[in-house]
Formats: sequence, structure tokens, C-alpha cells
Amino acid sequence: MVAAFGGWNDAGDAATAAVEFIRARFEPTRIASIELEEFLDFTETRPTVRLVESNSREVDWPETTVSAAEIPGADNDLVIVQGPEPALRWKRYCATVLDIAAQLDVARVITLGALLADVPHSRPVHLTGLASDGEQLDRLGFTPTSYEGPTGITGVLNHAAGRAGLDTVSIWASVPHYVAAAPNPKAALALIRAFEGAAGVAVDAGELEEAAEDYERQVSAAVASDPEVRAFVERLESAMDEVAEDDGEPNLPSADTIASDFQRFLRQQRGDD
Repeated sequence: MVAAFGGWNDAGDAATAAVEFIRARFEPTRIASIELEEFLDFTETRPTVRLVESNSREVDWPETTVSAAEIPGADNDLVIVQGPEPALRWKRYCATVLDIAAQLDVARVITLGALLADVPHSRPVHLTGLASDGEQLDRLGFTPTSYEGPTGITGVLNHAAGRAGLDTVSIWASVPHYVAAAPNPKAALALIRAFEGAAGVAVDAGELEEAAEDYERQVSAAVASDPEVRAFVERLESAMDEVAEDDGEPNLPSADTIASDFQRFLRQQRGDD
């Protein structure tokens, strides 16, 4: 099961964009939904209206959707959970999600999130994570997080899944705070690549790779046009480069992980044959 939620956990819309892209690639079947009447404050997350036939209006209420897809060549099927972050009764909400997971025999829960950070847009996306299996973090090449403080539904669901005995992985992408208002396909792509290793599923993300390159070019052009912003970004770049030099080689997946991921990709391209 992979889950992402809009709102506090979703800087630059990166986490929800990643899950939406995964959803579009595998075309899952919608199998359940959670009505959010008791979990949302509708003055903060409002329903929307749309015109239908005869100029009448239809109200679309926010909800959590649960979809499932069979992945040819992969070891497991995939369950996708997405929706806005609930504002109320988080324990009951997480219990509802995990009840669905139990009915579907989910063995691993992967949560995706994105946070604002002092990072430059011109460097590789910095990923941090937590996993119920510590060796898995090393294998996947994530930086262990030492964060303590307020959390969102992503952190609460991951914790609840672990207490329920499920294997858990939490992956977070750092998004430059100076472009927080813009959707960030580069961070979304980084989350998808990390998800591939954690889920054992290959995702064809060529379209998103192009969007990430366009994003970086556009932000770089905007930064270059403002001397103060350019100087600020250059300081962030220098600071990140110094940290990378002090740490030695970047924390990358092992050769065995890269090889197995490539083999998995080939299996999925061939399907059952």
C-alpha cells in the first residue's frame, strides 16, 4: 500500500503528484472510499460544485480513495490511497485505513511526504526516511531522519501501521522553500524512484523526467533574473556541496539493489512471458 495526502504533508504538491502519476501509469480499479464528513473541517477543505446537464449543479465532496492494481511481473499487487489530510479524529481515520489494508492482505505500507527545506533546486532532491527494517534504509540509500516535532497524518498513519505489525517505509522529499508555491515535479520524480525500490515496482516515468528538467530550467531562469535570490541560492548550493564533501560519497543504493531493480523493470516490461 502506498499513501499520500494533500496539505501539510505535501510541499510543492510533490507527494500527491507522485501518487497520482503512479496511479495514471497502472490504471488501478477503485475499490473503496472513505467519506470524510467526520474527519474534515469543510471550512478549510471545501467541497466543490460543477455544472451538469440542464445547468444544474453537482457537489463533489472531498474523500479518500482506495484503488488496487495488478502489476505484471512484480511480486505483489499495489494498493493506492490518496486524499486530503484529515483535520479531525486521526486515530479513527488511521484505524479505518488499516482495516481496509487488513481486508486486502497488505503486508507493507509506504507513505510519501514532502517538506519545505533550505535546499537548492539545482541539486539532486534530498530524501529522508524511516523504515521498520533499518537495513532497508541502507539498502535503498535513504538518509535516516532524526526529526522530532509536529507531524501530519502521514507520520501518524506510518506509526499506526507499524504498531499493527505491518512492514513500514516513510519517504520524504525536501522541497526548496523559495519556490514552495509551484508544483515540484522534480521532487515528485525523486519520490517515485524511491518508491520503486521500497515497493519492488518499476514505474515508467519518462514523462515526469521531462517535466522535472523543464521545472529546473524555468526556476533557474527566474532565479538568474533576481540578483538577491541568485546570491541566496548560491549560498544554499555551497552549503549543500560542503556537506556532501564532508560526508564523502553520497548515500546511494547498493549495486545489488540497482541490479535487482533493473531486472524487475525488465520483468514488468515482459509481463508474464
